[in-house]
Amino acid sequence: MKHLLSAGDLTRDEAVLILDTAGQMAATQAREIKKLPTLRGRTVVNLFFEDSTRTRISFETAAKRLSADVINFSAKGSSVSKGESLKDTALTLQAMGADAVVIRHQASGAPQTLAASGWTHGAVVNAGDGTHQHPTQALLDAYTLRRHLVGAGGTRDTTGRDLDGLHVAIVGDVLHSRVARSNVQLLHTLGAQVTLVAPPTLVPVGVEAWPCDVSYRLDDVIADGKPDAVMMLRVQRERMSSAGGGFFPSPLEYTRGYGLDARRLEALPEHAIVLHPGPMNRGLEISADAADSPRAVIVEQVANGVAVRMAVLYLLLAGGPTTPAATPQPTSNRSAE
Repeated sequence: MKHLLSAGDLTRDEAVLILDTAGQMAATQAREIKKLPTLRGRTVVNLFFEDSTRTRISFETAAKRLSADVINFSAKGSSVSKGESLKDTALTLQAMGADAVVIRHQASGAPQTLAASGWTHGAVVNAGDGTHQHPTQALLDAYTLRRHLVGAGGTRDTTGRDLDGLHVAIVGDVLHSRVARSNVQLLHTLGAQVTLVAPPTLVPVGVEAWPCDVSYRLDDVIADGKPDAVMMLRVQRERMSSAGGGFFPSPLEYTRGYGLDARRLEALPEHAIVLHPGPMNRGLEISADAADSPRAVIVEQVANGVAVRMAVLYLLLAGGPTTPAATPQPTSNRSAE
């Protein structure tokens, strides 16, 4: 695996390897000294052309926990704001010796362009491009599902290496969601059944070609499908022309039809969990009762994101499917990351 550009590029074995490695990385984070020397001397550049809190900090933390040098690059206040192209920015970073570029860009396909161009010789990791892909979010979601629902203590007696037999409902603004696209692809690869739930106006053209079911009624999916997990999507009002932009009559109508509230939470199977990629619009796609419920694993998703991104960087830069937690030992440096 040279780059991580799309969840659809991952084979089942590659996805399972990343999830298994993430579990080993998570185990190292229970230690008093969390740093590993694995990527010492490597440089990871976080190249963010879009605003981000969770993803950028998660990648930065992951790289630092592996002892890599980290350069954070934001388009705001940089030469990009003066008109510098992606090519020239990438060439500049390559001249600085970037071993990996983690890129978030508003244009769908920008990471693929960067990886194919030769402008950088390092690994390229897609941290979200337009409405296209967000593969590490899908990986951390799958890791969270597996921890709660598969294997020891879970509802499915499987090998613990995949999600065969699980039913996941992904609910909300599918049209603008790179998280939904990535999750549908990865969860299908790992053997889960996925149902998308959204108003017709927020379902993408061509969705019938996706490996999933589609429903326009959340209550029906909860009653009939009995999902093992419900993933609520943020309503991306910034990608709409106005508040709602004609995609739904009003926020109240959207909440009535597609919001996860206490009533719908109670109707879910007892073991079902609630996910959300964040940030949440409380009171719109999810109520405070649901967001703060013991069933909600939203904060845990953030923590799991660090382990998953450690695994991705390790596998891309350290050269292969060895056992990361078994070989590198924590550094003796107790300084802050």
